[in-house]
Formats: sequence, structure tokens, C-alpha cells
Amino acid sequence: MLDKEGNSKYNKSTHLPRKRFYRARAHSNPLSDSHFPVSISPSHVDYSVHFPQLFPSLNEGGSTKKIEFADVGCGFGGLLISLSTLFPESLMIGMEIRDKVTEYVKERILALREANPGQYQNVSVVRTNSMKYIPNYFGKGQLSKLFFLFPDPHFKEKNHRRRVISTHLLDEYAYVLGIGGIIYTITDVEELGDWMKDCLDGHPMFEALKEEELEADPVVKLLTSATEEGQKVARNGGQTFQAVYRRVAPYL
Repeated sequence: MLDKEGNSKYNKSTHLPRKRFYRARAHSNPLSDSHFPVSISPSHVDYSVHFPQLFPSLNEGGSTKKIEFADVGCGFGGLLISLSTLFPESLMIGMEIRDKVTEYVKERILALREANPGQYQNVSVVRTNSMKYIPNYFGKGQLSKLFFLFPDPHFKEKNHRRRVISTHLLDEYAYVLGIGGIIYTITDVEELGDWMKDCLDGHPMFEALKEEELEADPVVKLLTSATEEGQKVARNGGQTFQAVYRRVAPYL
């Protein structure tokens, strides 16, 4: 295998993978059958594969930490990389259905770990379909942050069932989010922004963060600046529509 200096897939100065070699369709149909391994249950997730420095092997002792943050449809991993250094003690994972994009994020993380010893050990990625398998990766109340940034709008009404935010899927997200956990959504499509906000407003286990809470949360600033899609919208002078909600106990 060629080293990174001689491999055209890597930038010679940064040693990071070049996105143009990992391009894929902007979105994928989440209702179609895909062929990739899926964890049987949260207890079967092999942390030694994702966080080898913290978990030497599946059967050996190591950290007792569990994944706290999940970025659904993580794209090229910009948010994850920013969160990794902002929250160095928290484990986080990106969940991406497109194989080439997943491979890029894997290579990006490996390159960053090599260039920055001791850093980026808390971040990983898995190829999966979160709309079908999110309970296979996280237990009840395991997550404290869940991200849905610039998801596919599925404009046609007949395809709205493919949207990653819906009333029935919020039941699953509420299950894996602990009380007080935060769900972050953002889009540049106003109709989708209204849809996601309406779904969250109508769910008994989510409440909107107040304006002062949004201003105090350092993660909110990353929603528009850390991802490739967010940067593109900013360059084009576009608008974004965000909905940030807290997981609460339902009223009895």
C-alpha cells in the first residue's frame, strides 16, 4: 500500500483524504434494502473497533464509557471532528448510509489521529441506516446529544415517509436520549424546517430550548459552521431553519 505522501487520495500537505475520491449521491433512499453488517443489540457494538485506544479489545478490560453523541447522516464528518475536540471526554459516532462517504470519514479520523497523537480517539463512524437500526446501537437513555443536520427534504408528499424526523421516529429517538438530552436539527429548506419543528412540538417527550439556552450552548454555533452543507449555505447567503429540543419526561 502506498504511503500518504505517494497516494493521490491524500492531500500532500495535510495528509487528509481528498473528498473528490469519495463523492457519492447527495442522499440515499432509507427505505431500500442495503447490505451491511448491523449490530444485534447495543451490547454487541464492538467499541474496540471504533475507539481502539480506549478499548484495547472486545474481551479485555478498558474504559467503561459509552457513546453519548450520535450524528445521524454525518456526511463528511465536519461536525464530529469539531465536537471531538470540544468534548474530548465524550464518545461520539457518526451514522452514515452511503458507503463511500463512510469510508472517507473513517480515513479522515485515522489521518487526524496519526497527525495529532492522543486526539480524536473519541470519535468514530459506522455505516448503517439509522431510520431502521438506531435501537441496535444505543440503549435506553444512553445518548445526551443527537444530531440531524441538513437531512434529505424528500420534497414529494409521497416521499415524506422517508424523512428522518417524523412522529413515529421521534419515539425511537426519545428512547435512546436520556432525560435532558438534546436533539439538534437544521435545514436550509423552510418547509422541512417547519415540518421538523411541528413534529417536535407535537411530541410529548420534547420541549424547545429557550432563546437564552440556545445562545449559551456552544454546539448551536457549530450547526451552521462545521458541516460542508452549512458552509455551502453560508457562502451562498442562504437561510437556515433550526429546531433544538430537550428530551423531557412525559406528563402523566
